Amino acid sequence: MRYISTRGGVEPISFQDAVLMGLADDGGLLIPESLPDVADRLPRWRDMDYCELAFEVMRLFATDLPEDDLRGLVDMTYGPAYGGPVAPTREVGPFYVVELWHGPTLAFKDVALQFLGNLFEYTLARRGGELNILGATSGDTGSAAICGCRGRDGIRIFILHPEGGVSPIQKRQMTTVLDENVHNIAIEGSFDDCQSIVKSLASDLDFKARYSLGAVNSINWARVMAQVTYFFSALFDVQKMSGAAQAQVCVPTGNFGDILAGWYAMKMGAPISRLLLATNENDILARFFDTGEYSRGEVRQTLAPAMDIQVASNFERYLYYRVGEDPERLKALMDQFQLTGAFQLELGDAEAVDPDLVADTGRRQDCLDTIRQFYVRHDYLLDPHTAVGVSVAKRHQLDHAPTLCLATAHPAKFPDAVRQAVGEDVAHHPEIDALMQRPTRCETLPGDEGAVRRYIEHAVEDGL
Repeated sequence: MRYISTRGGVEPISFQDAVLMGLADDGGLLIPESLPDVADRLPRWRDMDYCELAFEVMRLFATDLPEDDLRGLVDMTYGPAYGGPVAPTREVGPFYVVELWHGPTLAFKDVALQFLGNLFEYTLARRGGELNILGATSGDTGSAAICGCRGRDGIRIFILHPEGGVSPIQKRQMTTVLDENVHNIAIEGSFDDCQSIVKSLASDLDFKARYSLGAVNSINWARVMAQVTYFFSALFDVQKMSGAAQAQVCVPTGNFGDILAGWYAMKMGAPISRLLLATNENDILARFFDTGEYSRGEVRQTLAPAMDIQVASNFERYLYYRVGEDPERLKALMDQFQLTGAFQLELGDAEAVDPDLVADTGRRQDCLDTIRQFYVRHDYLLDPHTAVGVSVAKRHQLDHAPTLCLATAHPAKFPDAVRQAVGEDVAHHPEIDALMQRPTRCETLPGDEGAVRRYIEHAVEDGL
């Protein structure tokens, strides 16, 4: 399998080259040249454990890795060291819920980023050199990326987060990691400002090469690839529990990465009847699927801060397919968006409407009501991001197919939202409770590319 850029300016490259490149050198996103059809493999895959299934999925995309090495990386990631079951599915009220928060930082990002940390170290050990990872986070990506890369040889990690724009616990999960190779940077601005700085620096090819920049955000293809597995795994669980042939899948999303993995799984043959895309009040994606207009608004702070995003970086991958895999047209649309903050695909045009995907918005009261209802009726706590998704799922149930909802974080990461919803301090986890006693380290910088550039230069050149 080779990888190409959505903008057409990169010659096909191998999987490991794509992983190290991160953002494509032409400013686009790397995608596989083709998608495998696995429909005839599903009966064999259905009874595999998670490690076996992850190996079968990833071997289709990581074809330049010796299979024994890939199997070793998968077992190292998802075996006992992971800390818990990877993606268990439970029946909760009218829905099936796949819990993706059993990893070391209690968020779905661990599924991909624990693997990516192992993959980075494996590749660098064989190729030599070092990697300076630059990423932006609206909450959970940062702590999961740091956990996956802390203390690793040949790797430094620089994580930008919006000052005041992540939950206090999310910030502590990042800033209490004091390993020398970890650099936490609070940016005076929004997540979109952080993401813009990351993309701008990664697009400066001289700077990228000189300082060996890599990426852990879902702009890195390996992130999306690793998430594809749990869609297959959870859908097999639903089939066994319900007897249904297919399920619709509801995904709360801000950056379009998680639902993109589900969309790829669907195109590969996963038994998905349709996808439900759930946004919070930062509804740029929901508006696109309703109107064909993709337009940036002001970022609104909500109870689900990891979704407080107005520029969804992974949307470019999806849009590439929606415009007929035409990189010139894709680039023109993204250039227009960069210049004006908007573009429009006409309704009625097959490119602007996707029958496989329905989008809707879960607002603040929807979120609170859903947390309270599921706690009272089902004795089950949802975090606010998952609750946004479940609130949308409640409005879009199907008679002919069950609904699978992705639970993206442990509720203990968002105790204030849970307390507002249920009136009790019930969201706890021992790892989270212990965070408040630990020392922290973080640098605050203005929302300016130059300030971040100088910080990285200083850290690398001084060996920090």
